Amino acid sequence: MAYLPIENHGIIGDLHTTALVGMDGTIDWLCLPQFDSPSVFASILDDKKGGFFRIEGVDGTVSRKQFYWPDTNVLVTRFLSPDGVGQILDFMPIQDRGPWPGRHPLIRQVQSLRGAMKFRLECRPAFDFARAEHTVRLVPAGAAFDSKDMALGLASLIPLQADGTGVKAEFTLKEGETAVFVLEQIAPGGEVGSRPEVAQIEEQFGRTVAYWRRWLSRCTYHGRWREMVNRSALALKLMTFEPTGAIVAAPTCSLPEFIGGDRNWDYRYTWIRDAAFTLYALMRIGFTHEASRFMGWLEARCHELEPDGSLQIMYGIDGRHDVSESTLDHLSGYRGSGPVRIGNGAFRQRQLDIYGELLDSIYLYNKYATPISYELWCDVRQLTNWVTEHWKSKGQGVWEMRGEPRDFVYSKVMCWVALDRALRLADKRSFPSDRDRWLKCRDAIYEEVLEKGWNPKRKAFTQSYGSDGLDAANLIMPLVFFLAPNDPKMEQTLAATQQSPSEGGLLSSGLVYRYHAQDGIDGLHCEEGSFNMCTFWLVEALTRAGRTDRSQLDQARLIFEQMLGYANHLGLFSEQIGPCGEALGNFPQALTHLALISAAFNLDRAFGAGERNHFGG
Repeated sequence: MAYLPIENHGIIGDLHTTALVGMDGTIDWLCLPQFDSPSVFASILDDKKGGFFRIEGVDGTVSRKQFYWPDTNVLVTRFLSPDGVGQILDFMPIQDRGPWPGRHPLIRQVQSLRGAMKFRLECRPAFDFARAEHTVRLVPAGAAFDSKDMALGLASLIPLQADGTGVKAEFTLKEGETAVFVLEQIAPGGEVGSRPEVAQIEEQFGRTVAYWRRWLSRCTYHGRWREMVNRSALALKLMTFEPTGAIVAAPTCSLPEFIGGDRNWDYRYTWIRDAAFTLYALMRIGFTHEASRFMGWLEARCHELEPDGSLQIMYGIDGRHDVSESTLDHLSGYRGSGPVRIGNGAFRQRQLDIYGELLDSIYLYNKYATPISYELWCDVRQLTNWVTEHWKSKGQGVWEMRGEPRDFVYSKVMCWVALDRALRLADKRSFPSDRDRWLKCRDAIYEEVLEKGWNPKRKAFTQSYGSDGLDAANLIMPLVFFLAPNDPKMEQTLAATQQSPSEGGLLSSGLVYRYHAQDGIDGLHCEEGSFNMCTFWLVEALTRAGRTDRSQLDQARLIFEQMLGYANHLGLFSEQIGPCGEALGNFPQALTHLALISAAFNLDRAFGAGERNHFGG
């Protein structure tokens, strides 16, 4: 089975877990019962061992299309041939009520729309990342797959045949006919539910469509790029773990940032770093409930500080602290890109930037949503005091470098943000604080960054003190009000960033690299693609600069709309874009979609409603 391009996938889910569905009708990624559980299908990481669930039209199919049912996360995969047109409706019901309580059912509704079409089904799970053996049972309702610790039931209206570790079937549907398959988690040795009735499945389809449309109707963004913002919001909701409100960085692990390289990480966890971007984007477009749930998750982490008073940079979606990293050497990796990693060893790193991102998110939430409690303020005060004592420390930086710790400019800027937002909160709410100490420390950080972070030779802020290389993370400076967007040093940094990589810059054909990875400065010696989130950060920095220079605003719009063209056929983005425009890294990536929402909101506001009305946009 050949590997599909990463971008040739859609995603469905039930707010506990998600599945990737390829344009060929293959589910090649699914973890149960939640995002960070072991996989049951992982052929995207090993096409021979990983496990998959494929349904495909085989009767002279000449083309395939994939799209979402409008304003939902119900996925349609269509097969077209001269003799017929068939399709699969893939979705996961959201609620635990109904006929599959707590079983995380995945429903595949196969239909013939025109003429007759022959389909082929093959379901071959591989439990626990293909480490656990299983047996197959054929039962009246379909089939069961039993491993030691987990089992799956596949309910079917079509007779299934056992085939080693899987089942298969071939069936033909005439125009208007439907076949239904329900995959659900069951107890090992347990019973498979009754054969699915078409009417029952159509009811679940209707309820699922209604849920997503009702949820999306709360979106308050009505600007120029509404379709892309809506899809980003729907994708972010799919990456939300409903029991805790946490949002995973991405629902996949070990998809490579460079084919054949070793930049393969597990993103199925929640990063403190993402906090401010998450809160800002969700509140900007009206999703205050989701912002409040995520804020609740953040507050719980603030009550669980490390013995030295610090925070980890990431946690499990259930709040657990240990996400230790290991490799799965029996899996070959996507297109041979190993090692396959689960867990993330960066959780033990020191990243000073997280305190700025956390304090900014708390400040924004207090300002635009709900006033924070005194109990949370006590944690904030303790964390702020920790920053005053440790901001001079070296760290691994926002990009989780696996080389030697350094004085990263972005980390120092975010320490300034932490103190600045703590001071603002204390003043706004009259909270008790060590104000004079915080103010003195904040100003000291500012002056040090201007002195040591600025490189007169490069005429730009560089990645770390004493370095010559640029870092796209520094584009955040005007976004967090560290510098005015028209400050000469910021203007020069913007200009330097927009030079080509061959000239020492980070911009190539409208796409931004986060830094010069090929130099090996991060402890890894392979290349990577351009970083999607950083491209949207450049758009925002240019947008703010455009308040005094219209040409910068026009440039921001050009880069933004070019960037939208790199989304996949469904409007989804992975973490990075490769040299041929292909998607690289884990998919879809929450930070990219958060940055898209923020850029769309601020760019639309900068152009104003007048132009939109004038042009009918």
